[in-house]
Amino acid sequence: MAVTGDETEAGTTGDMSAYQLHNPGSSLSQGMAMAVAHGSQQPTEDVSRKRELRLMKNREAARECRRKKKEYVKCLENRVAVLENQNKTLIEELRALKDIYRHKVE
Repeated sequence: MAVTGDETEAGTTGDMSAYQLHNPGSSLSQGMAMAVAHGSQQPTEDVSRKRELRLMKNREAARECRRKKKEYVKCLENRVAVLENQNKTLIEELRALKDIYRHKVE
């Protein structure tokens, strides 16, 4: 395997991409595999960080959605209570009017 490139500069920075690896017998040499592994570590961390951020945002959105749903259900329960009371009042008023009408007819 032959290595070409500025070895001193690449060696000081740790940048494997400055090297050109030539090995006629192998399509992926060990040095190239190390360079690929080193280069793919950063995107893996980036993907992991993005995933964590997405999950955190999703949890927050789910929490907010549950809070809004609870608020909506409480509002509906209050409305049901008000309408039930109104219905009772109207039923009592209807009975009273029927009694009055019956007494007038008799």
